[in-house]
Amino acid sequence: MTKFSKSNWLPSQLAENLAVVGEQIRLARLRRDLSLEQVAERAQCSRLTVAKLEKGMPTVSVGVLVRVLYALQLGDDILLLARDDKLGHVIQDIEIKNKKRASRK
Repeated sequence: MTKFSKSNWLPSQLAENLAVVGEQIRLARLRRDLSLEQVAERAQCSRLTVAKLEKGMPTVSVGVLVRVLYALQLGDDILLLARDDKLGHVIQDIEIKNKKRASRK
């Protein structure tokens, strides 16, 4: 078990989501019949780092995540993050309804 620090603490729901993402990456690797070593070499990181990513460890950098996705030919999947910002659209609509004039830009 890893030592507690601010860098690896997450609310339980986020930790569960990260574990799901890690499992999805692991399954994608296995479907492609690639070893941890092969993915690590293609992603230019260590085998241990890829294993941590697959376990859902929050200390793995976003850069490593993107390189691993690219190594698995899933590089465009990063564009799916925060794509449908429903809350942001609701907030924006509320602010537009409350404005009496357009801003002076």
